Amino acid sequence: MDDAQARVQKAVNSMWNTLDKDCLRKVQIEMLNCSLDCCKNQSLNIEEVQGCMERCSSKLSNTQTFIQNELQMFEDRLQRCVRDCQDRTKDQIGPNPSETELHKHKAGLEKCVVKCVDNHIDLFPNFIKKLTESIKKS
Repeated sequence: MDDAQARVQKAVNSMWNTLDKDCLRKVQIEMLNCSLDCCKNQSLNIEEVQGCMERCSSKLSNTQTFIQNELQMFEDRLQRCVRDCQDRTKDQIGPNPSETELHKHKAGLEKCVVKCVDNHIDLFPNFIKKLTESIKKS
């Protein structure tokens, strides 16, 4: 199951890299240019400059929060799938199982978990596309 966890982590890292290159850096550039304009505006006092810069950073902050929330929901779905595997395995184990039966159930659990991971990793391209489109619209 460590391999499955590593594959999920690799997919999540790849997603962040893709979103960073395709979306987040553009939003960061906008934020930095906006903040630069705030600082260049000599007619603003210090509080106004701070408020201006906070407004500039709001889109980036909102975008990062959106991505984190979407990723959390995705991870929750994966965890529900894994818990379902665990529940089904527990339901199959009778009282006083033999070592052989426990080994068989453990192998079945691992197979089920790997299937969950594979199914969710297969969803990543569409998930990334959905996130990218949502970010670009905002």
